[in-house]
Amino acid sequence: MNEIELAHVNDVDRCLEIIDSGKKFQNDQGFVEWTDDYPNRESILEDILANKGFVLRIDGIIAGYLRIDFTGMPYYKEILGDWHTEEPYATIHSFAIAEEYRNQGLASIALELVERLTYACQIYGVRLDTALENERMKHILKKNNYQICGKVNFKGADRVAFDKVLKERF
Repeated sequence: MNEIELAHVNDVDRCLEIIDSGKKFQNDQGFVEWTDDYPNRESILEDILANKGFVLRIDGIIAGYLRIDFTGMPYYKEILGDWHTEEPYATIHSFAIAEEYRNQGLASIALELVERLTYACQIYGVRLDTALENERMKHILKKNNYQICGKVNFKGADRVAFDKVLKERF
């Protein structure tokens, strides 16, 4: 069974392991989106305590970590382009699949589960951004019908902004 659920404090080590593996995976692809400073153990714990840290479970095992925020991102107000979604919206950040679960389509499963959760909260849009060089993530998002909206700037770095309007399909 595939499910997305709030992470618990005792999940921090596994979530950090997944994030650290994601950092290495990015470096292996020739770019740096995540640094030693973020995401890290403290930011993951903060996300969990704020009910924004989620895990993807596959048959009960944590296979992914992501941050879902329903309060909006201040830096999304300044976009070079146009959003297709309206406020309120869900935002996905720090999205990583464990190394041993990669290349199995779990990123698409996670996105669908986030969309279902978002829709159940009566929110009809999802936004996220990624590094300009993150071709893999851009491919996954396009494959799952996310649209490029333009660029946003996060901590001094330009990033590609995506969103998806959720329709009544769940």
